[in-house]
Amino acid sequence: MNEPPFAPGLKGYPHDAAPMTRAQLAAAGWQLFDGRLPLPQAVLKREALEHNIAWLQRFVRERGIDLAPHGKTTMSPQLFRRQLDAGAWGITFATVTQAAVGVAAGARRILIANQVVAGADLAAIRALGAAHAGLRIVFLVDSAAQLALIERWCAAQSGTGTNAAPFEVMLELGLDNGRTGCRGDDAAVALARALHASAAVHLAGIECYEGLGATGRSEHDEPYAHALMDRVEALAQRCEREGLFDADEVLLSAGGSAIFDLVAGRLKPALGRPVRGLLRSGCYVTHDHGHYRRMLAAVSERCGCSETLRPALEVWTLVQSCPEPGLAILSAGRRDVSFDIEMPIPFGRVPIGAVQPTAVPPSWKITALNDQHAYLRCDAADAAAAPVVGERVGLGISHPCTTFDKWHWMPVVENDYRIVDAVSLHF
Repeated sequence: MNEPPFAPGLKGYPHDAAPMTRAQLAAAGWQLFDGRLPLPQAVLKREALEHNIAWLQRFVRERGIDLAPHGKTTMSPQLFRRQLDAGAWGITFATVTQAAVGVAAGARRILIANQVVAGADLAAIRALGAAHAGLRIVFLVDSAAQLALIERWCAAQSGTGTNAAPFEVMLELGLDNGRTGCRGDDAAVALARALHASAAVHLAGIECYEGLGATGRSEHDEPYAHALMDRVEALAQRCEREGLFDADEVLLSAGGSAIFDLVAGRLKPALGRPVRGLLRSGCYVTHDHGHYRRMLAAVSERCGCSETLRPALEVWTLVQSCPEPGLAILSAGRRDVSFDIEMPIPFGRVPIGAVQPTAVPPSWKITALNDQHAYLRCDAADAAAAPVVGERVGLGISHPCTTFDKWHWMPVVENDYRIVDAVSLHF
């Protein structure tokens, strides 16, 4: 993929620096706190990033399944490349537009974990396949209504003389009050029969998503996940008995980043043909300081893991005002950092003139965000530990997806915050 240089005008890029490629940035010798980069700035910790990619790849390998990490988390071609080079089977996306970014980055196996309905998207999948030899794109179907639209579009194309191969699809099994997916098991079997009978599609496997029901409490999550995977396995066996799969190898896929351990072991049921289990976790790549850290505590306890994922994404901001005791206003807000699950979490401070962080007092908390401001509350009685105008404060996040989409680039830093690489983001 052609990588344009980073340049002034990108949030967080030095105002007076020349445009630079990734290689030039790595050789420039910049350090996050040396005053060159305007804050706020989101950064990726190289060591934690590489640890997380290797950790989950090892996790799936030990269970005999594969990883198709969800690309919508980062939408970064450079991170896709790292994941693929580490052994990922392919990359998952939510839209055809996202999938095109993955194809340009070199991914040749794409799972669109979503329903493709519009003719323009079906045409784009066809065009991508025609332009890239060996490209495989599989998407989800969950209703007869969706299948009818696909068949109608294909019939219209055949009228123009086009004779393309059927689309590869997976049947999505859903949960009551959940998101997409067939609700009833009988409805799922009926749809599988219709997919198999259709000339427009080939049924390649079955997909589900367990993440929305995760709580982080094993006494709830274990029976919940097992009940869902029981349904998936029963449906797969029914489809196998009736000869409904149109592929030599059946794809079975599940897995967010919260309770992936509870579905990973259920992705290779015994069928009459090979099964490829695909875990789709996405947020694991950077993990976080809040929501997923809590979720992974339960995963580690269930797995007996001696090590787990590490937070790799940080947002560093500036104390711009201390207008009253116990309150500091930081120069980052809703346009810079996640807030959909909880407020950002202060974890480090870098005083004026320093270049390495120290821990913040436990009383420091972000209580509110505006578009460009964060309200940091602290112990008004502890003046010695109070924030100081001009110092830097590091914020951890919950749910990395909704931090990534607020940036066009992020530097990659060593643990001493030397900038050694950068990634571009394509939302």
